[in-house]
Amino acid sequence: MAANEFPPRPVPAVGAIVFRNSEVLLVRRGAPPNRGLWSVPGGAVEIGETVEQAAVRETREETGVDVRPTGVVWVTDYIERKGDRVRWHYVLIDVLCEYVRNEPFPASDAENARFVELPELGELDVAPEALDVIAKAAAARAPPASRTA
Repeated sequence: MAANEFPPRPVPAVGAIVFRNSEVLLVRRGAPPNRGLWSVPGGAVEIGETVEQAAVRETREETGVDVRPTGVVWVTDYIERKGDRVRWHYVLIDVLCEYVRNEPFPASDAENARFVELPELGELDVAPEALDVIAKAAAARAPPASRTA
């Protein structure tokens, strides 16, 4: 059984949304849940760790990329059931991060890691939850529309 499978309580976890110009950092998951799907780097928050520290650590562990967190953009749940039992329950805290340095290289439980141009997201098998949060983060980082008088 995988870590955090059939948990006794919800597991706090982070997702790091990292933009580099018009690209977003993605990993291809090598372990359940979402094995084989592309998603943002992330994972469970460790004891004594802040959400921001977890976003930095998970991004570095999965991709080798260094980031600087700027703020939380979304909080949601990922719940998957198997029969009448909860197989996975993560409380996902998605953190917008600034790219600092390094090219992505897959490590930890990532099968692949790379920056992807936003228009190319539709060409990959991206987890639906990841598509939603990337869209929210892209909107949050966009400059406000200029007003005309």
